[in-house]
Amino acid sequence: MSASLNKNSQASDPPSQSLTERFREVRQLSLSICDPLQIEDYSVQTMPDVSPPKWHLAHSTWFFETFLLKPYLENYQEFHQKYNFLFNSYYKGIGSHYPRAKRGLLSRPSKSDIINYREHVDERMFELLQTSIAEEAGERVHLGIHHEQQHQELLLTDIKHILCTNPLHPVYRKKIGGTPQAISPLEYLSFPEGFSTLGFNGSGFSFDNEHPHHRLWLNKFQLCHRLITNGEYLDFINDGAYQNPLLWLSDGWDWIQNHQAKSPLYWENNDGNWYEISLSGKNPLELNLPVMHLNYYEAEAYARWSGARLPTEAEWERAAMDLPVKGNFYHPDLLHPQPAVTSSKTALNQMFGDLWEWTASPYTPYPGFKPAAGAVGEYNGKFMVNQVVLRGGSCFTPDRHIRKTYRNFFPPGAQWQATGLRLAKDGRP
Repeated sequence: MSASLNKNSQASDPPSQSLTERFREVRQLSLSICDPLQIEDYSVQTMPDVSPPKWHLAHSTWFFETFLLKPYLENYQEFHQKYNFLFNSYYKGIGSHYPRAKRGLLSRPSKSDIINYREHVDERMFELLQTSIAEEAGERVHLGIHHEQQHQELLLTDIKHILCTNPLHPVYRKKIGGTPQAISPLEYLSFPEGFSTLGFNGSGFSFDNEHPHHRLWLNKFQLCHRLITNGEYLDFINDGAYQNPLLWLSDGWDWIQNHQAKSPLYWENNDGNWYEISLSGKNPLELNLPVMHLNYYEAEAYARWSGARLPTEAEWERAAMDLPVKGNFYHPDLLHPQPAVTSSKTALNQMFGDLWEWTASPYTPYPGFKPAAGAVGEYNGKFMVNQVVLRGGSCFTPDRHIRKTYRNFFPPGAQWQATGLRLAKDGRP
């Protein structure tokens, strides 16, 4: 995920919390997320999209060093001259970088070296925050904080892939969810045609891909009141969907053939019994929980099979417009999507938290979009091709990181993120 910043970014945090306190809080959370790991876990890379946990800890630190300490703290001495090469992710304007797919080959620097690096940068950041910093520097601090929150979510999904692909099924936390409960049948809520708006328009932090705020026309549409569940998706599997090319986009069918896909990521079928591997290990599949780790191809095929479609991001944002940004966001003891609220079939459930929701919208710039100047502008705009927009946040998303206008994006074949599915339909005549 990529980002930029909004000039009124400080308004996104409570007035009672100073920028220094906010910085300290977010930096500590990254370390806390890694507390359950064994030392061997810190260097593992299970596929090119997954980065070792110690790389995430170092890269988020590199961001503050590169974009704040070097330009704004007088006489700053970088921690290690090679770290700019090792922990630069993709900023071509900063210089060359180590190949992403080979991050797991780096046994050094060690985890303790990276902790020392974090402490060094944090101490210098506290010095900087005690000075009268320029407005641009203050904006970059907020950008760095939200950048680290993005990597906290990536830390969790990458840790999950590292542990869940291990045949021993290591447990990150013994308890990661609430008590399974009954769910209500699928219901569709209707929305009238008319002009709507899309994009950020207010004070507080926002990424540049949420801009500019603009109007557009929406036809009548319907949106399902909750996410699709494991049980409902199992019906799709049992109907032979993964063997039926007519349900899939051409690229999606190629993906199935190339990966021999038969179910969502982390599902296992043992003698006709389905199990799901999660951060609490391997457990029987809970049919009433939202189906997790679908890629775009799977979500689109399910929608086609069910006689529905995926919502556009404009439809999703219109439906979320009057809702509070509340939901099942990151909590150390609740790292799994939860059932929809059973008492309400006439209101939208699970719009925020639980799972990122695939939309039908390609990740492209809004009309009039302009990336930020300089290397920081590489954070977002350069990825606006061959990716699909997701909305709403997940159970791995920090709650103070999300907005109604937040645009996440991933390639259509990506499964390892906390992604799910909500259905839409065209409006009734």
